[in-house]
Amino acid sequence: MQRKRTNWKLALGFVLAVLVAVAAVLIPTVASGGPDAAGRAAATHHMAAHDMTAHEAALEDELAQVRRVTARFHDPEAALEAGYELGWVNGSGDRIITGCVAHPTAGAMGYHYFNKELMDDLAVDVLKPEVLVYAPDPDGQRKLVAVEWVARGPNSNPPGVTEPPTVLGMQMHILVPAVGFYIMHAWVWSPNPAGMFADWNPEVTCP
Repeated sequence: MQRKRTNWKLALGFVLAVLVAVAAVLIPTVASGGPDAAGRAAATHHMAAHDMTAHEAALEDELAQVRRVTARFHDPEAALEAGYELGWVNGSGDRIITGCVAHPTAGAMGYHYFNKELMDDLAVDVLKPEVLVYAPDPDGQRKLVAVEWVARGPNSNPPGVTEPPTVLGMQMHILVPAVGFYIMHAWVWSPNPAGMFADWNPEVTCP
């Protein structure tokens, strides 16, 4: 009788050991979703990285095109001939934004040359920026540093679009409510430590 009880206990112990071993294999697999889930996660991460790289490449290509179409405006005379002029004449006949635009702590933008025809149509075309931004150099000359896409907003004079346009896949914003322009800068001709699309450039100063 004692021998049978011993055999029964040994058999039960063996069965329990097998169950524990199986559980040790299956539980992590089920909890993690198994090899297929890990593979799907890796594939998703790879696809996201690929999409980001593709987006960045497309953005760089568009910025290169912006440089190509604005390169001739390094010569301010060429900008004037193309219809760009310092400042903008609002609906009251006042010419505004004629000075070198600066921020007390964030740096500056520079001088804004507006194209009236492009400002009037309210459309935003990445290859037809409404504004060319020039910064003063050490010799007192003005050098092209950025382009700016501009659309009159609902509170501009005269009013314009009611919803913020997008350019380069990004939504434009109103920086100065009193003027009411939707804007987006791109510092395609001068490095900007604050970022390619920042409003202010800490390396630009006004006289």
